[in-house]
Amino acid sequence: MTALISHTSFDSLDAFAQSVFWSEVLGFRDDPQDPNNPGDEECMIASDDGAQRLLFLQVPNAKQIKNRVHLDLKPAEGTRDRELQRLLGLGARQVADRRVADGTGWVVLADPEGNEFCILRSDAERGQR
Repeated sequence: MTALISHTSFDSLDAFAQSVFWSEVLGFRDDPQDPNNPGDEECMIASDDGAQRLLFLQVPNAKQIKNRVHLDLKPAEGTRDRELQRLLGLGARQVADRRVADGTGWVVLADPEGNEFCILRSDAERGQR
């Protein structure tokens, strides 16, 4: 017997704003039967096939310390550096640059509420090295 992950939950000061940011980052969408709205205390987004879901829960306290769990993302297309620019344009903030001169490595980012995540090289970039 095993357990299955239903969804990943994030505590948020503004659940709706976080769901909008992460929808843009991941290409996820609201459930059309239960759309997210400003002021909602719970906002769920999911991949097109529904297999991956993120739930943002409104809480009264801001993030205090480093995440114990974070997402590692890779570009669906294009390069890590091009995706980095897109994510910064969406409102992410660069926390640390772990890229190496040979093209390996990653960049640590934070979402608008300070939750850290990483952007890795694309599959195509890893195949070239």
